[in-house]
Amino acid sequence: MTNKDKFPFGKTNYLTMLLGIAIILIGFFIMSQDKEEFGFGFLGLTLGPIVVLAGFTIEFFAILRKS
Repeated sequence: MTNKDKFPFGKTNYLTMLLGIAIILIGFFIMSQDKEEFGFGFLGLTLGPIVVLAGFTIEFFAILRKS
């Protein structure tokens, strides 16, 4: 059994998944930095969710990309 048979994804897939997870965490950190009441400012309602959505989009493409 070769090394490629053991893992369902390639090295670039895993690195892209790690990048997506990092971007998702950055988005949640941005949302937590909003100083408005209940997070209703620009960071909590606009910028943070857009960054999180970008992270999930990267995750989607990392999973579907062929190794």
